Amino acid sequence: MQLVFATNNRNKLKEVQALVLEPIQLLSLEDIDCLEDIPETQLTIEGNAIQKIEYLKKHYNIDGFADDTGLEVKALHGEPGVFSARYAGDQRNAQDNMDKLLKNLEGKTNRSAQFKTVIALTLKGQLHTFTGICKGTILTEKRGDQGFGYDPIFQPEGYEQTFAEMDLALKNQIGHRGKAIKQLVQFLNKK
Repeated sequence: MQLVFATNNRNKLKEVQALVLEPIQLLSLEDIDCLEDIPETQLTIEGNAIQKIEYLKKHYNIDGFADDTGLEVKALHGEPGVFSARYAGDQRNAQDNMDKLLKNLEGKTNRSAQFKTVIALTLKGQLHTFTGICKGTILTEKRGDQGFGYDPIFQPEGYEQTFAEMDLALKNQIGHRGKAIKQLVQFLNKK
């Protein structure tokens, strides 16, 4: 079975490919010559995932899945949330995003947060969604050089390491994207 994973993010593609096994073959947006920016204009993580996969269905008439992920920080009323990738501006710079988040958390004692991933799948004309959540804490300084995004400042519950200090296998096992992908794979295996 071939499915398109609606992303141009090589790091995400690498993480997901490590979780999806045969007989499911993943294709990237590049593989289907989708070079345009797919709109992400919804106000929720779920809405963005659905918008992306519906765009592909409409313009390319193929089955596939899209994800959207956000970091939700309790003391900031869920920020950056749906705006996680562009929290510090449209340049989508991870360092700037982390710096802004750390600045906004200065003086806050509650540093609890969660990563949330929603995957929207279209398959044989049906839409399905899967959600993965990983709870943790935002640290006061960056640690580690693995992963991407907010990984250097996010420490998952029950672990001493940040996501950026973990190997990919452990991050996939406990992380938000891994949890959502596992639900997706279980669903596909039943089909």
